[in-house]
Amino acid sequence: MPELYHNLINGEMIDTGEWLDVINPATEEVIGKVPACGAAELDKAVAAARAAFKTWSRTPIEERRKAVQGIAKIIQDNHEELYRLLTSEQGKPHEQAKGEIMGAAYMAGSQATLELEDVVNEDSDTRLSRTRRVPVGVVGGIVPWNFPVMMAVQKIAPAMLSGCTIVLKPSPFTPLTTLRLAELIKDAAPPGVVNIITGEDSLGPLITSHPDIDKITFTGSTATGKKIMEGASKDLKRITLELGGNDASIVLPDADVEKVAEQLFWSSFSNAGQICVAAKRIYIHEDIYDELSQAIAAYAKTVTVGDGSQQGTGVGPIQNKKQFDRVCELIEDARDNGYKFLVGGEVDPSGSGYYVPITILDNPPEDARIVAEEQFGPVMPLMKFSTDDEVIARANNSEYGLAGAVWTKDTDRGVAIAEQLETGTVWINEYLHLSPFAPFGGHKQSGFGAEYGLEGLKEFTYAQVITVKKDAMV
Repeated sequence: MPELYHNLINGEMIDTGEWLDVINPATEEVIGKVPACGAAELDKAVAAARAAFKTWSRTPIEERRKAVQGIAKIIQDNHEELYRLLTSEQGKPHEQAKGEIMGAAYMAGSQATLELEDVVNEDSDTRLSRTRRVPVGVVGGIVPWNFPVMMAVQKIAPAMLSGCTIVLKPSPFTPLTTLRLAELIKDAAPPGVVNIITGEDSLGPLITSHPDIDKITFTGSTATGKKIMEGASKDLKRITLELGGNDASIVLPDADVEKVAEQLFWSSFSNAGQICVAAKRIYIHEDIYDELSQAIAAYAKTVTVGDGSQQGTGVGPIQNKKQFDRVCELIEDARDNGYKFLVGGEVDPSGSGYYVPITILDNPPEDARIVAEEQFGPVMPLMKFSTDDEVIARANNSEYGLAGAVWTKDTDRGVAIAEQLETGTVWINEYLHLSPFAPFGGHKQSGFGAEYGLEGLKEFTYAQVITVKKDAMV
């Protein structure tokens, strides 16, 4: 019988008596059951968070910092159990799952070192004015299925450090590792500071519209982000939205083909391409296009697609059936339009598991769906370009603006191009690097607000200005 997992509300692990199945995407077997929460459970979690906020918001920041550091240590101490469970529900290979778990521990521990210092605006003979940061209140966190633990922690850690309390909703596709983490950390902070509840997608709008939630932090699709923004507008909740991307990589003609091929492959195919900042469009200068495209294709053929729990697997399954069907639809569209495939392009419908073969397309047109849309799967289009101005315009021709990259030996030229890209993050000669000390957020329809760094921490606070008139009293 699948294991039963429980929710964390007010320091206690609870269930509802109604359960949701969680499926292993590699086998399509039910591997766990989680509580199906609705409005009643949400009300209890929010009430607990509201009550805890009164004390937690006044708790000295050094104590809050120690609590976040304690969570980081708990994650690190239990990383092997957590990453194996993560692979079973998310699908990513063990090594990548371990990277997520250890990355979550590192991010939490690093964010715990951030300081919210007062800023003196004026200190004159007549007036002292300073700006302090005060916690927003109760936070509603909604987490996606591609990096469920990392995304949960990157909402829990800054919320706690800032003095907020939080009610977190994992994706119904990948709640198990987060609920196991909830059990491990339930005593790391006072009851009610962290609450984690599970439910269908219908639970999300209840969180967004709840009158006692003061802020929403959401990671997911742009379409859902727009609905959240609309729902939050009714009572002017603060929001942070980290949304979709159609991220472009630009490879200049001086790039080292042998070195770049493998890096470009993993910039697209890590986590089976299910990364918001994965390279989803790769533009290669025409002078090296043939050589580099063949090198990427040759490397792709050495990578095994399979069950992430098996040794030697490089690319796991798509996480869920809905996304699997969408990726298959994009491949079918490319076939129907006669686009050329360098690798892959055929999905085997027999057998269990949501497996899509590594698929690389050879120079499809700019208006192809696989170029214009975010695929979020192991399908990568390679395109030729001739000039810097041309490729900058093509890279910017998107409603998204999350991330991008430039690959070149001439870093000055790379930076000059990066500064013209309409994205929140641009890497030069690397990819997928996020720092706990630097803000991460999107331009255009890729997001609203920031995560990580001091700017991300401030998203959980209001600015309050206190002004003292000197010598006003005699």
